[in-house]
Amino acid sequence: MQRRRTRRTTWQQGLIAAVSALGATGTLAACGGPAGSDDVTLRLVAADYGDSPANSSKKYWDKLVHDFEAEHPGIKVEVGVYSWNEVDRKVKEMVAAGHAPDMAQIGAYADYGAAGKLYRADEVLSIPVQADFASELSDAGKVNRVQYGMPFAASTRLLFYNKTLFSEAGITPPTSWSELAADARALKAKGVKFPYALPLGPEEAQAETMQWLLSGGDGYLDGFGSYDLDSAQTVATFDWLKDELVDKGLTGPVAPGKLNRADAFAAFTRGEVGMLNGHPSLMKTARAKGVRFGMVPMPGADGRAKSTMGVADWMTAFRQGGHQDQIRAFLDYVYDEKNVLAFSREYDLLPVTSSAQETMTASPKDADLSPFLEELPTSELYPAGKTSWAGVSADIKQQIGKAVGPGGSPAAILGGLQRSAVTADNSSAG
Repeated sequence: MQRRRTRRTTWQQGLIAAVSALGATGTLAACGGPAGSDDVTLRLVAADYGDSPANSSKKYWDKLVHDFEAEHPGIKVEVGVYSWNEVDRKVKEMVAAGHAPDMAQIGAYADYGAAGKLYRADEVLSIPVQADFASELSDAGKVNRVQYGMPFAASTRLLFYNKTLFSEAGITPPTSWSELAADARALKAKGVKFPYALPLGPEEAQAETMQWLLSGGDGYLDGFGSYDLDSAQTVATFDWLKDELVDKGLTGPVAPGKLNRADAFAAFTRGEVGMLNGHPSLMKTARAKGVRFGMVPMPGADGRAKSTMGVADWMTAFRQGGHQDQIRAFLDYVYDEKNVLAFSREYDLLPVTSSAQETMTASPKDADLSPFLEELPTSELYPAGKTSWAGVSADIKQQIGKAVGPGGSPAAILGGLQRSAVTADNSSAG
């Protein structure tokens, strides 16, 4: 155990040197194990899903690696865990420096896949493991119909509401936009600080935007897979948000363009929010603060929305190190049902394999996640298979809040985003 911890520390120091020097020949240049050993050492960069040192993802990976190495002599695995604020950038810098990790568990894959830097999923997974992925997630992991992104974690969104505040206002959960606006007016009349929290700040505005687009009947893409950010329905959705919620003071004292998701969630756990879109992890933090809450599907314009937003994070395998067989052995282990369930239960996320989903559905201890799991088959995910998506997402984060701000024009902002998206898409295709 101590030997493994020392080895991981050495690698992480080399990693830091590599990404800062962008070209240095640190320990990442080595392909094998310790000097004089025939061991192969795999290097994985992973995102941290914990919210404190006590539940850091490092603990999950430490246990998994310990068990894997015990069953697979000759293969060592070193894991570097980074926050979501830096993990994608770290991997990008490592790849640019010529020191790609063997595997990276991150938020995007399309650029690397299109550039030929990644193994295809079928090259690093056994047939039974690849076939076990939920089909909607496998499809979302493809670039030009080839799967490079292996789903690692998933979630969907539901409308959370504060039961205490709803009871005091004498209202019931909404099933349409008009009911949502009426509930928000009743909550405001009772002095609720954020009747509906609308986080369109730069942290995760692309998520709140997509949820509202879906509830209005559209998404980020049209039926042909092209960006459709300024469709008539999308403009109508944001006109409604601006006119019926924001301009009427129903979204709270913080301008939506300055309200981040984390701050909105924190306000919900303080009992200051009547309603907001939330993912499964909000359940645990709200309960810990004593908030009585309920969850319902996101309302649509005239009734329940036809689909909700789904989110997937991705495992990728880089070709540079040439450890295809060892990567396959490790990833087959990672996606074993017991490990998929252990991760999902630790972080209140949805399992990405059909076998683990079936087990979770039948398990009473996973009842809290059932409403989110029920939404997954019909959910719509980000267009992560587009190499242009990272840039388009960044533009949405920076611009969309202006559409509902004072003097803002949804049509103008959405039109500008559409033009930029088309330009980015054409450039990446060329």
